[in-house]
Amino acid sequence: MTTHIDPGLRTEFAGEVILPRDSGYDEARALFNGMIDRRPAVIAQCANTDDVARALGFARERGLEVSVRGGGHGVAGKALVDGGLVVDLRMLHSVTVDPDARTARVGGGAVMADLDRATAEYGLATTGGRVSTTGVGGFVLGGGSGWLERKFGLACDNLVSVESVTADGRHVRASEEENPDLFWALHGGGGNFGVATSFTMRLHPLATLGLAMLLWPPEAGPDVVPAFRDFMEAAPDEIGGGSEYMIAPPADFVPDDLAGRLALGIVVTCVGTEPEMRAMIEPMMRHGHAGGILAEMPYPAVQCMDDDQSGLRNYWSAQHVRKLPDEAVARYCALADDMIVPSASRHTLFPLGGAVANGPSGYPIPWREDPWVVHPLALWDDPADDVRAKAWVRDVRTSMERWSTGSLYLNFIGDEGAERVREGWGDENMRRLADVKRRYDPDNVFRHNQNIEPAA
Repeated sequence: MTTHIDPGLRTEFAGEVILPRDSGYDEARALFNGMIDRRPAVIAQCANTDDVARALGFARERGLEVSVRGGGHGVAGKALVDGGLVVDLRMLHSVTVDPDARTARVGGGAVMADLDRATAEYGLATTGGRVSTTGVGGFVLGGGSGWLERKFGLACDNLVSVESVTADGRHVRASEEENPDLFWALHGGGGNFGVATSFTMRLHPLATLGLAMLLWPPEAGPDVVPAFRDFMEAAPDEIGGGSEYMIAPPADFVPDDLAGRLALGIVVTCVGTEPEMRAMIEPMMRHGHAGGILAEMPYPAVQCMDDDQSGLRNYWSAQHVRKLPDEAVARYCALADDMIVPSASRHTLFPLGGAVANGPSGYPIPWREDPWVVHPLALWDDPADDVRAKAWVRDVRTSMERWSTGSLYLNFIGDEGAERVREGWGDENMRRLADVKRRYDPDNVFRHNQNIEPAA
């Protein structure tokens, strides 16, 4: 492979440079979303921060567009750019835990499994994504919503510092004391300001997590989902979870007549022991579930439970909604009827609140006080189902729009236009973010993302 590498980038490059003619090219450009088929001119797999600066300089000298790859899990596939250069961070996946300070230094290419397993050795954790394959970088920079958020806050609320390389090759550290304007922007502003090569995250004591997954046939939804709504609105911060229409797996806790069919699942997580969880979820146990599990599990194991096969076709969206009236709940339930069955698709309803709503109010996260998120995820394998799958996701989004809060967690959606991006930050935050963008990326080099254009 190395004999074909452009010497302008190969010189002193510690990682791997992969070109379209190289044997590992197709594997290196594969993303979680199998619908994405982009062909970069160069994939620069960086082994250290100097590699990142060299790759950016190479792209600048040759006029190549740049994208940044962390976990490669983003549904829009913005980690790749046709004909451009990919700054691939996957070699930078190390996690170093300081158990006394309760912090972890996380490489920019780490995924949640890397972080969760490293911190679990010390009985510590922080808010992570709901699947283990999510890249830590994009997750945190976008805000970071996960199972632990009601107790420990959003992922970005636990951000201590970020080390980045800017478009012109500078190494910049952002914290409350250093470059505080950039630190503010990195709490939800995404990958607009540089290549984040490492994060220092605040950790919390957590060895195990109480978990309940209760299953019903889908027709029980109009009775069960309102009960879940009422349960969560009264729940303490230790309780998290979600409602999820899904295809029930062939597992011991799934009744034979539900396995492989559409089912309603209610997930309840508890930062506490199994007995504490059982006492708290007693109101949901009154509704005659058909199957399920109640257990106390290591947090990394919980994080793996919703992992999906990489390479499926993916299309997602979301709608943040106000307090759910019965009419909205009924509409949410009815929309499950058009899911592709069988498939890995899910039709979810997540509660926020708790430490999310009570967290720092100054960051560019206008959805912090939103109580609920409807999040349809279509995952399928047959291209013949493309039109149907996308139509279902769009129908969910538009059908729930009448109850919308007008704000949005951008990590949950793909390419949905400038107005939806504006919902993700709000007008006032957009103006301030554009000013920060002008300072750190005035030429909008980092534009393959949910983009913020630099202020004029």
